[in-house]
Amino acid sequence: MTKKLWFQVGVGILLAMLIIKYFMEIQGIFSPLVIIAKAIFIPLLLGGVLYYITEPVQRFLEKRKVPRWGSILSVIAILVAVAWIFVAIIAPPVTKQINNLVDNTPIIAQEINDMTYSLLQQKSDLPQKLEDSIDSAVESLQSIAVNFGKWIVQFLQALFQAMFLLILVPFFFIFILKDHEKFAPFIYNFFSGKRREWVKKTLHDIDTVLRSYIQGQLLISFLLAILLFAGYMIIGLEYALLLAIFGLFMNLIPFIGPWISAVPAIIIGFIQDPKIGIFAAVVMVIAQQVESNLITPNVMGKTLDIHPLTVITVILAAGNIGGFLGIIVAVPAYAVGKAIVKNIYATRREIKNAATKTV
Repeated sequence: MTKKLWFQVGVGILLAMLIIKYFMEIQGIFSPLVIIAKAIFIPLLLGGVLYYITEPVQRFLEKRKVPRWGSILSVIAILVAVAWIFVAIIAPPVTKQINNLVDNTPIIAQEINDMTYSLLQQKSDLPQKLEDSIDSAVESLQSIAVNFGKWIVQFLQALFQAMFLLILVPFFFIFILKDHEKFAPFIYNFFSGKRREWVKKTLHDIDTVLRSYIQGQLLISFLLAILLFAGYMIIGLEYALLLAIFGLFMNLIPFIGPWISAVPAIIIGFIQDPKIGIFAAVVMVIAQQVESNLITPNVMGKTLDIHPLTVITVILAAGNIGGFLGIIVAVPAYAVGKAIVKNIYATRREIKNAATKTV
């Protein structure tokens, strides 16, 4: 019986629960380590993201016999140039649109209240089932709005913390650019034989997943923002650039991010003109279809291969646990865990096949 899979899984679950239970009882011992980990997590995360963004440039330069110090300086110079272009060209119109939006916020809020009141006034003329559906939808929207507000607040808190720790980001970034080939050998050299090869392959798979996700998701978000900006400009939607940039950042949340970015665009469009609100929804649907059916398959391929229902479940769970930052890191963390589990099962299958052949 002890050789049965269900028995081994059950024992593993019980051991894991015991470890978690005793860890929770002595967690105070690890409080200093948790504080240190929280302090370096955001700078390390941002440094890693910058590395994966700029790694193709560094690899391209070093293939042309550029020394490591030269590639690092070139990458930093490119980042500074991109930041200067953003500040000089994109920031002024964005700032202007933000100021206009702030000035018009009371008017927009009043329009939304009037539309909501008008819908609720007409609710009594509808059939009972439809009225109950509207009540349920209103409660769901209120719940979503409350949670989204919490995510925004948590995102702003994380942003301010990152600003205080911003000096660490260049340190981590330059360090990763300089010594990124040494990280994996430093880990797998602690092992030997087949275990060493397994750790080496697993680290390579993790690196591939993170590289594909970060580079692919940022490229997809950028292309989607261009599609949205072009569509919004064609239909004459106000705050087109600001809404397109908002769509860029929201698309970093897989699957549901683009639909979240559609809400303010449609609301502003309906306040401006009901036809423009409908056109804004059409623009979002077209852009989303182009992104999901044309851009994402060609950029991402089947590297992640995660079902949309799994993505939604992971995002909702991460949002409740870690807020907005949890939502951002949920999918790549799940993909990394999936790569590790796949390698574990592959090794287990090899051992089982070898044992069967021996018998």
